[in-house]
Amino acid sequence: MRHRKTTFKINRHSEHRHSLLANMVCSLFKEGRISTTTKRAKFARSLAERMITLGKDGSLAARRRAIAVLHQKDIVAKLFSEIAPTYATRPGGYTRMMHIGQRQGDAAQMSFLELVKDNEVPAAPVTAGEAKTAEAAKA
Repeated sequence: MRHRKTTFKINRHSEHRHSLLANMVCSLFKEGRISTTTKRAKFARSLAERMITLGKDGSLAARRRAIAVLHQKDIVAKLFSEIAPTYATRPGGYTRMMHIGQRQGDAAQMSFLELVKDNEVPAAPVTAGEAKTAEAAKA
């Protein structure tokens, strides 16, 4: 029976889905903030939280488990040396998701997924106009 065994399939085969999520989480750890669809952000958030929890453990077995999932040793090294120690006293909630409106081409719901700074007060929501100007400033 499949009771309570839900997963986000996001119209991908399992191998493609795993590599997509691993790359998204690596980009999140590298940049600190990514813009993606809301459904992908929800799925990547759970994987990112698990990886940060492994980083807080800090053991060799945890490092190997993180490498097995993320496949990028340099990002895992950054996770264990820089990112996870900043959340040592935080019991969870390492990421934040902010909705930024709809994508122009297909009207998909878009969101920012970002790492929460330690002892940070939640910011005000970002409007679609502010998100577009922020993306234009980056380019």
